[in-house]
Amino acid sequence: MADKQMTTGYIDSQNGDAQEESLRMVSARPIEGEPVSDEELRPETLDGFIGQPRLKAQLGLFLKAAKKRDVAPDHILLAGPPGLGKTTLAMIVAHELEVPIRVTSGPAVQHAGDLASILSSLEAGEVLFIDEIHRLPRAAEELLYIAMEDFRVDVMVGKGPGASSIPLTLPRFTVIGATTREGMLPSPLRARFGFTAHLDFYPEEELEKLVERSAKVLGIVLQDDAAHQLALRSRGTPRIANRLLRRVRDWAIVHDLDQVGPDDVKQALSLYQIDSEGLDRLDLAVLKAIVNSFDGGPVGLNNLAAMVGEEAETVETVCEPYLVREGFLVRTPKGRVATTKAWEHLGRKPPEDVMKLF
Repeated sequence: MADKQMTTGYIDSQNGDAQEESLRMVSARPIEGEPVSDEELRPETLDGFIGQPRLKAQLGLFLKAAKKRDVAPDHILLAGPPGLGKTTLAMIVAHELEVPIRVTSGPAVQHAGDLASILSSLEAGEVLFIDEIHRLPRAAEELLYIAMEDFRVDVMVGKGPGASSIPLTLPRFTVIGATTREGMLPSPLRARFGFTAHLDFYPEEELEKLVERSAKVLGIVLQDDAAHQLALRSRGTPRIANRLLRRVRDWAIVHDLDQVGPDDVKQALSLYQIDSEGLDRLDLAVLKAIVNSFDGGPVGLNNLAAMVGEEAETVETVCEPYLVREGFLVRTPKGRVATTKAWEHLGRKPPEDVMKLF
């Protein structure tokens, strides 16, 4: 049973003269004297996973049915923005099924041979977790199609006219793919997943529970409303919530605090330039540029990026999704426009024409 609870990440690839091998052992048991790592903050069971109630119910039913039938479950696709728990859910699936998990990622698989090496070494019932699966090379994707559907890998032997294909039968296994950009997955690959789970951003009350749980694991005593203040600034993302909690812990250690209150959270995160809405330095710079320099917009992406001293891609992919989602910014055919909420957040009164628009 102990061996089954051991989570193993393994990548073994060999291409010509070049051989790359990476072994990663991830255990649920902390090493004595070791500090608590990010992995320790992850729950081991589906019941311990906070948030995503509908997904938990669906996934729980899916896994229970597979265990009752005593077969490996269908392949699972986990889709959603970064930091919402896709890797954690993959680890939980393996733990619930009491099987080992092998971990790799799309960028790590550079050739079809890399993936063939991994697939051919899988055992019956094992889970293969592929992070960023949308970044798999085309040749590896086509190899994965057959492996997922027919549990077979075709290995080419020889070169030139004398080359032949030898099919290798694989034991039944489960692929768990994680992606932040589901639209980039080819339709044939997406269609081979029997269960697709979409993870949504967390509401504040669920993030508050998550912060309280993580605080207990880290040994941090939070006063009333302290977890709420952290949840407000976490942008609906558990990874950000845990990261901010660690920074607040640093503040408490430096100031010799036995307990962390809401004012301590505000002061600590203010030092890191994170305000009550979770906006950081770059977010505020974008809003200030639109409001102060362009009278609320519209302004083009390139002009906006030049004003804040960042690459256009950084502004578009890092800042805009959250600002648009929270109603601080809208995209129009003419450019970006600051909303009434953005003006008020910066302590300025919006012009009448802006108030009419929103």
